[in-house]
Amino acid sequence: MNIAWENFDSLDAYKKLLSLKGQVNLQKDLNSQRVASYSVPMASGLVYNYASKQVNAQILKVLQELSDEAQLTEKFQSLYEGEVINTGENRKVLHHLVRGQLGKDVTYEGKNGFAFYKAQEDAIASFADKVHSGSVANAKGEKFTTVVQIGIGGSDLGPRAMYLALEEWAVKNNSMKMKAKFISNVDPDDASAVMASVDPAKSLFVLVSKSGTTQETLANELFVKDFLKKEGLNPSQHMVAVTSETSPLANNPEYLASFYIDDFIGGRFSSTSAVGGAVLSLAFGPKVFASFLEGAHEADKTAKNTDIVKNPALLDALIGVYERNVQGYPSTAVLPYSQALSRFPAHLQQADMESNGKQVNRFGKPVDYATGPVIFGEPGTNGQHSFYQLLHQGTDVIPLQFIGFTSNQSGKDVDVEGSTSQTKLCANLAAQIVAFAQGTSDANPNKNFPGGRPSSLIYGKQLTPQALGTLLAHFENKIMFQGFVWNVNSFDQEGVQLGKKLTKKVLSGDMDGALKSYAALLGV
Repeated sequence: MNIAWENFDSLDAYKKLLSLKGQVNLQKDLNSQRVASYSVPMASGLVYNYASKQVNAQILKVLQELSDEAQLTEKFQSLYEGEVINTGENRKVLHHLVRGQLGKDVTYEGKNGFAFYKAQEDAIASFADKVHSGSVANAKGEKFTTVVQIGIGGSDLGPRAMYLALEEWAVKNNSMKMKAKFISNVDPDDASAVMASVDPAKSLFVLVSKSGTTQETLANELFVKDFLKKEGLNPSQHMVAVTSETSPLANNPEYLASFYIDDFIGGRFSSTSAVGGAVLSLAFGPKVFASFLEGAHEADKTAKNTDIVKNPALLDALIGVYERNVQGYPSTAVLPYSQALSRFPAHLQQADMESNGKQVNRFGKPVDYATGPVIFGEPGTNGQHSFYQLLHQGTDVIPLQFIGFTSNQSGKDVDVEGSTSQTKLCANLAAQIVAFAQGTSDANPNKNFPGGRPSSLIYGKQLTPQALGTLLAHFENKIMFQGFVWNVNSFDQEGVQLGKKLTKKVLSGDMDGALKSYAALLGV
């Protein structure tokens, strides 16, 4: 496959897009017909609606030209078939492969990649079943009732967000096998609070570190081991590891079991790998995790479509590029109207900003255009009483990505003043989309809403494991496609390395100047 990696501003479609700014007036153009027609089916029964985005047929035509000229789906194919896409670290990018094969076999180091990942999924499933049955138990033969994940960054944010997203669903559907807790911050108060909230004798700890050397994770591991020892417990009977086959944690007798990932699974894209698989399979059972993977795989298959209006992740990505580089919008807010998705925006902060927050292209050359936006968010309706003031009437226009469901997970509700809480939630969501898009005029300047705030909506019936997998994969693929457009390497994260190096200098005492002074202020 002949792939050309070119900077965005060198493409013919880039120049065409710049001439199309301001063609859509949402205050006037948003109507029932547009809402009905600007919609794309997603996997798992979800729908991507972009009626309140500032695009029209002409802009969509040029976005299709951009996709074709930049070879976006061809680049996706080269990624999932095992080409070295992570040029910064000279690595393949294979997180799609953990949930299903999309093309030809991917082999490396004498092994089949899909077979390796499936073997890890099966090993985790077998172990989880043994824990749930009690054949793997504590020293007294008691069943483990709680699983605690120890990790940071991608080893925490994604799995934590996914667990919280399915916790209420699992209770309602009798799939709750074990409660899950998470320790991530090196601040000892984090580990201390978690340990105080669990029965340590009935707790199983999942240590997640690909290298086996992550500073914060190892510090928290030692904190937990010290706590267990003081409780008279043997840590080796309470811990499993998720790591690489070459790390010091692999096949280590200090752990009940070890499950493996490799260098081709980036942390922020690892929720569908063993990193998320261990804690989610233990919490909800292997069948629930398998359904989650199925939803992600079905979404990945839609991402292969070359027609942008039949490829929701690609369309979402291209509209985002138009907003960032033509409209000049600096941020994007992710606003799920679902309490279950309370940590989903935080996960997407890392997934997007660590991937596309780059100022040089894949070849280390500076780019002359904006790349990744700032991502933030909070569930509705809480956010309405927080930062929506700036979204509605602030000086910056911030594109919005709403997520909503017609049914809640628990099935519990109450009728208040003629409508249920779920109905009120959805009514708020519909109202906000139109308020942002159309605004309202008022003689009082403080009550004037300019409108013209673009948004998209992903909606479905209910947040299930399969729907969650589709939702996760949609955003992962959106990030990937945008990185391809901007010609950046979305799969390394050198921006986090400098701080780590300076931290080591502080802890070793090898420092001077401002670093030494700040360390002294903090008592180091």
